[in-house]
Amino acid sequence: MKAPPTPQKDGPRVNREIRVSDVMLIDQDGLNRGVTPILEALQIADEASLDLVEIVPNAQPPVCKILDYGKFRFLEQKKAAETRKKQKIVEIKEIKLRPGIDDHDYETKMKAVRRFFEEGDKVKLTLRFRGREMAHQNLGYQLLNRVKAETLNIAKVEAEPSMEGRQMIMVLAPK
Repeated sequence: MKAPPTPQKDGPRVNREIRVSDVMLIDQDGLNRGVTPILEALQIADEASLDLVEIVPNAQPPVCKILDYGKFRFLEQKKAAETRKKQKIVEIKEIKLRPGIDDHDYETKMKAVRRFFEEGDKVKLTLRFRGREMAHQNLGYQLLNRVKAETLNIAKVEAEPSMEGRQMIMVLAPK
């Protein structure tokens, strides 16, 4: 029977979890103490009432720093939350059109497209053909090219107009 694998801990190894003979030690003041035996490094950390934290595990020897691990984890979580908050999730909004769309309806759809670009979202224009409209695909290309021309200064074409079954699709992204 095999022994169960040791569960992988997320985050750096701390104190007795560090399993090497020597470490590159940086003390609590940020001074580099050079290569130090692990037992001596642990003793220095204990005397300072702090933890020995492995900062760069892939280095030879691993770089360890003496610091308060609880405070270190708190600052890491805070940094991660800050980066998550700054991320903008780009959504793809879909606008459905028909080849014989009336001018007023077209303007209403274009107003929505401009609003989506202002919010920073991408827009997927779907032009659906029914029945005999499939014979007049050039009308669809003309309509999507009209949209492309009107949004030229605020958007760039991410996917040119292409047929997918009975619908023509074009994707625009804000500049």
